[in-house]
Amino acid sequence: MPKIQAILTLLQNAANSGKAIEMAAYMKNQFDFLGIPTPLRRKLCKPLFKGAAISQAPDWDFVEDCWTNPYHEMQYIAMDYLNVVSKQLTPQDLPHIELLITRKSWWDSTDALDKVVGNIYLNFPEIRPQLIRWSQRDNIWLRRVAINCQLSLKQQTDKALLSEIIQNNFGQSEFFINKAIGWALREYGKTNPDWVKNFVQQHREKMAPLSVREALKRLK
Repeated sequence: MPKIQAILTLLQNAANSGKAIEMAAYMKNQFDFLGIPTPLRRKLCKPLFKGAAISQAPDWDFVEDCWTNPYHEMQYIAMDYLNVVSKQLTPQDLPHIELLITRKSWWDSTDALDKVVGNIYLNFPEIRPQLIRWSQRDNIWLRRVAINCQLSLKQQTDKALLSEIIQNNFGQSEFFINKAIGWALREYGKTNPDWVKNFVQQHREKMAPLSVREALKRLK
């Protein structure tokens, strides 16, 4: 893996102060930015990740260095890297991922980890109890990742797990949870619309209006 300082220097050389202000405002001014849009960031860093997908183990020291950096683009780079090495991740990596989810938490960082966690589940279904535990935690971002980690699995979606995790989050007033429920159902509805319609029909009275609206948005 490249040294963290090499990546930071690369980004600093491409920094755009005007764009940084826009990006920070979009994230409710919770983070500092250098002003590097996603396409440019990925173009700059792609050569640096060459070979990472075939390395023996993920470099968690590199991820941690990115995560603790004050510029939010560095957290994005950590997430880009984890998606590159996602096939190498095992249940033993979940504690590291949980730490990422619960620090510097916002929808952009947690949502970028959905596919990472989903790939681990696909390869190691024994993490099912861990995902259920996340769906019951006080931390809303762990709950959100548990709800949305199967977004990309399509026909491989575990319907029973999806149902249980969503039901564990009924009765929530938190926008990001209710939105996640609707998003998970809407996405799976592209693969199995009848299941989603039946689920909403069965549980509608317990679901937030936002969740119902999002779940059925693409369904007739």
